[in-house]
Amino acid sequence: MSDDSVSLPHKGFKPAARNFKEALISSLWFTCAVFAVVIVFFILIFLLYNGYPAFSTIGLPDFLFGTTWNPTGYPSLYGIFPLIIDTLLVMALAMLIAIPLGVASAIYISELAHKNVKAIVKPAVELLAGIPSVVFGFFGLVILTELLRVSFNVPSGECWLAGSILLGIMALPTIVSVSEDAISSVPKEFREGSLATGATKWQTISRVVVPAALSGITAAIILGIGRAIGETMAVLMVTGNAAVIPSPIWDVLSPVRTLTATLGIEMGEVSVGSLHYSALFGIAVVLLIITLIINLTAYKILGKIKAGQTGVGSSVRRYLSYETSDALKRYGVYAMAAIALLFVFVAAGFIAGLVCILAMLLWYVIRQKCNPCQLQKGAFALLWIAIGVVLFVLGCIIADIVINGLPAISWGFLTSPPTNLGRGGGIAPAIIGTLYLVIGAILVALPLGIGAAIYLNEYTRESRITRSIRTGVDLLNGTPSIVFGLFGFAFLVLYLKFGVSLLAGQVTLALMVLPTMIRTAEESLKNVPMSVREGSLALGATKWQTVRSVVLPPAVPGIITGTILSIGRAAGETAPILFTAVVFSTRTLPSSELEPVMALPYHLYILSTNVPGASQNQYGTALVLLVLVIGLYLAAIIVRRHYHMKIRW
Repeated sequence: MSDDSVSLPHKGFKPAARNFKEALISSLWFTCAVFAVVIVFFILIFLLYNGYPAFSTIGLPDFLFGTTWNPTGYPSLYGIFPLIIDTLLVMALAMLIAIPLGVASAIYISELAHKNVKAIVKPAVELLAGIPSVVFGFFGLVILTELLRVSFNVPSGECWLAGSILLGIMALPTIVSVSEDAISSVPKEFREGSLATGATKWQTISRVVVPAALSGITAAIILGIGRAIGETMAVLMVTGNAAVIPSPIWDVLSPVRTLTATLGIEMGEVSVGSLHYSALFGIAVVLLIITLIINLTAYKILGKIKAGQTGVGSSVRRYLSYETSDALKRYGVYAMAAIALLFVFVAAGFIAGLVCILAMLLWYVIRQKCNPCQLQKGAFALLWIAIGVVLFVLGCIIADIVINGLPAISWGFLTSPPTNLGRGGGIAPAIIGTLYLVIGAILVALPLGIGAAIYLNEYTRESRITRSIRTGVDLLNGTPSIVFGLFGFAFLVLYLKFGVSLLAGQVTLALMVLPTMIRTAEESLKNVPMSVREGSLALGATKWQTVRSVVLPPAVPGIITGTILSIGRAAGETAPILFTAVVFSTRTLPSSELEPVMALPYHLYILSTNVPGASQNQYGTALVLLVLVIGLYLAAIIVRRHYHMKIRW
């Protein structure tokens, strides 16, 4: 009896303690998940707070639709309409370049490439996606602008066309990789069924596989648009930065200035609290709203595409005859072609539009005159050309940097500080400063990202709250990097008085990479079979014990994938640390988190734009940054494969 009287309180207390612990852990993961939504609204509110004086003083209509941006003139003029138009023009022409090349390359890799070729090409494209934007900008400034200047016999090659070509190239790896994943995920039965009915391989690809992968391809295009419209450093370095609308509007050789480039150029020199300062925050608000609208619209389109594949869409198709459905698809293609042609006329001029019309007529004649086998040969030839162009262009960038950068590499260059404004000496403080920034950002973002993913996948069902959280994560992911930099400058550097410091840069980069961490970790957790969880719970394990010991271990490779992407992005970003963490030259390493650091991306940017006569060290810095980022990717891939083998064993 005495034994029972002692053990009963223990038996009653233990479940209560376990329940309290489970509730506490659940609350912790919920806090991590909500953090992303809070940050989105906090960034918007803080930008509005700092930009409001400009809106109230200048007037919102004059600010948005004024045709002159001249804040240092007399009188000062703050019209951002040319900046908005220039941003949209650069983005649109970049997508006109990247989408057909990217999707065609993805089709080739998924459907035509031999498995040995695919095993080389796809990882190469994925690694190239990690090339920092400042490296693309450096290549564009040194090679592309000079090529355009000579080819078109103009005083300067820094123009709209240079910016669009560069952004198109930068968007290609993302579009190729994501589209290829979507196309490869189409069930094998779709292809076999089409081929069994007598269709050619090209007919199967164009009429079965690509339509089935349309939502994934659309997602790839969305990511490409987000990359183009939010890019700062590359367009800042090659577009000429003239705040004018091209006249005529199709003059692709006109210098332009985007919203992001304006922030990057002027924020570092403006007086804090001035009307110019508030106007720059107003630009950040407009840029953030544009990207939010693009992302929300894209998610709406994706929802409609998915609805068209199942549910209501499938019911509608049951009532459509084959001929009617085929006609609708044909007219849809005609409508999209007409819209694209209209853009070409407006953006690229009459001659380019006429060339497109002739090309479309030629394609129509070919389709009418050629049999399916001949069409297949022609289509496959175009796919081979597309992947050839992608690999050639990206290969040229790598080859130029490697060939010209190798002579600069030496032990002294890697281990000594810079001298003579970077023309001499080395880049050791920049290398170590970059590693400090990356490590700090990952240490902040990784636990938050994993916690948010655990809550979304393990502790809640699909509801309005989870949809809101995922929308917040997606919107945070689509926020331009320069906006993170501006927020970090205003909130961390000025408001919290961190100053320009390592800590401010680490936190800013952590906020930027957090969405990648959350989404990749969540996808990894989803891939763990539900039966594993049910077996653990049936044995008496708690929710957290199941997650910790059963669910997380097999999800580790996917979490490492998210860390890979985050490391590459954090190491190569310039805009977020531009105003928060970096200085151009220092001979010593920071002794505390509240001191500024050197960083390779910023060092390369200053060398290439402000220091004449530093060509060798420019290329050397670019090569080291490139090797560092790709080396981190490769190291993380090796670790991921190790975990795959361990789990498989």
